[in-house]
Amino acid sequence: MAGTSGLDRISTQLCQVAELARRQPRIVITTLAHHIDIEWMGEAHRRTRKDGAVGVDSVTAAAYAADLQGNLEGLLERFKAGTYFAPPVRRVHIPKGDSGQTRPIGIPTFEDKILQRAVAMVLGAVYEQDFLDCSYGFRPGRSAHQALERLWKGLMDLRGGWVIDLDLASFFDTLDHRHLRQFLDQRVRDGVVRKAIDKWLAAGILNEGHVSRSTTGTPQGGVISPLLANIYLHEVLDRWFEHDVTPRMQGAAFLVRYADDAVLVFADRRDAERVMDVLPKRLGKYGLTLHAEKTRLVPFGRPPKRPGDRGGDGSRPGTFSFLGFTHYWGATRKGSWMVKRKTEAGRFRRAVWAVNLWCRYNLHAGVPAHHRMLSAILRGHCAYYGIAGNSFAIGAFRQRVQRIWRYWLARRSQKAKMTWARFGRLLQQYPLPPARLVHSAYTTAASP
Repeated sequence: MAGTSGLDRISTQLCQVAELARRQPRIVITTLAHHIDIEWMGEAHRRTRKDGAVGVDSVTAAAYAADLQGNLEGLLERFKAGTYFAPPVRRVHIPKGDSGQTRPIGIPTFEDKILQRAVAMVLGAVYEQDFLDCSYGFRPGRSAHQALERLWKGLMDLRGGWVIDLDLASFFDTLDHRHLRQFLDQRVRDGVVRKAIDKWLAAGILNEGHVSRSTTGTPQGGVISPLLANIYLHEVLDRWFEHDVTPRMQGAAFLVRYADDAVLVFADRRDAERVMDVLPKRLGKYGLTLHAEKTRLVPFGRPPKRPGDRGGDGSRPGTFSFLGFTHYWGATRKGSWMVKRKTEAGRFRRAVWAVNLWCRYNLHAGVPAHHRMLSAILRGHCAYYGIAGNSFAIGAFRQRVQRIWRYWLARRSQKAKMTWARFGRLLQQYPLPPARLVHSAYTTAASP
């Protein structure tokens, strides 16, 4: 089931589906489920995360794998016969940071994740041919850093401009099922696949012992949710902006979207204001609303020639955040202006808070265990935030991690004091990884 020949056949099938969708962008595909067989299910199982939390049935990945062949055959049979029952999604609330607020996350059962992965694989082959280049979130071969690089290059080419920092209020909870089905009808009408999607949309949420169902929303945490979200916003935002908005603009304009987080950039202020006025109507037509406090129009034109000077109206360009980075104009060593990026203040605080919380709850674990975990945290932090121009922020994060570690080590005993000198000797034996830039420097030179 997991042999090389099977994987090659699945890859060939995916390529065939993708080629059909690419060559006929307006065709409505009515047969997709026949591609999903036992080998396909085996590959879906391989791609499914095994260490996630359990769903409402409390079945772990290890327990499911005890009779993997039989379980997958039964799941496939129920899927093809239309008798598969989509269990409710278990909802948990995870903290958003040190503010006391929480974020709801949906946790499907492990079996549900496998079937969602299998369906997402075949649907993704179709819709990857339709999605536009402005979309980066949860797509194969695309990443958040590619979205950041596209935004940076566009801002540098336009020398700034006007930025709409778009934030959708509770997008995953307000996505309208009726409109989603209409969007799916335009491309995929396979009865088996569509019936499974309808069951997932109607499965409901188990929260504190009560199951609630709604005609809106796709729970965060579901394997297929990011794909359905991309299909929805592809129609509502991406195609509308590229085909209807951009041709009517007086100046250049572009969009960068990662999942439900988007930035719209305009060279002309009047264009930005016109789109800002029409955005609520466009989104409201499909049941979406803008976050009143977070969505804003930001003047982001390049500053005057000399750093430190103000513009003709006495103002300076604003800042905005995207994918965890605050974007701002900064001076280079040569005295020119460049769009720079640094870790967003809220993200920095949440990362520090998470380290402090881990050290607190693992106070009596051994120093080697502390060292392994904190080293992994630092490497992960640098892997994402270690971007050119952000060396100060990642260095500051490393220093905070060291201080937090020493503080909690000092709390372990009232007799042996963890002085800085003693902590320095400990760091020689258990050195933390250095704060380093992982991603390449800006590939476009700053304009003079």
